[in-house]
Amino acid sequence: MPKILVVDDEIFIRMLYKKEFESEGYEVMAAAGESEAMAAMREFRPDLVILDIELSDTNGLELLNRLRQEYRDVVVVLNSAYSTYKADFQSWLADAYIMKSSDLNPLKGKVKDLLEAKTCDR
Repeated sequence: MPKILVVDDEIFIRMLYKKEFESEGYEVMAAAGESEAMAAMREFRPDLVILDIELSDTNGLELLNRLRQEYRDVVVVLNSAYSTYKADFQSWLADAYIMKSSDLNPLKGKVKDLLEAKTCDR
């Protein structure tokens, strides 16, 4: 069962994504910020991270950079309400950039595609 880590400072987003992705058959852990996310990376060892950019304790792009340095194999999907970050070259380190929406189908589809591609690469 693929593992997903959701990093978002909004508790309702974490709860919604956890419920939705678990119903899709994934094992899901949620983190509110950088310290929780890095602890989860060590203990939970996710296959994919859904990462918000506007976090209360750090900038998600800085966390993305740290994840790329320490966990090169993890797939990262930036998930933001702000399209302006798409132009930031740091966002290019992510495997995908999905705008937050009430329709979770684009995010779910991208997660599925990326995890299937990762499985095929093994």
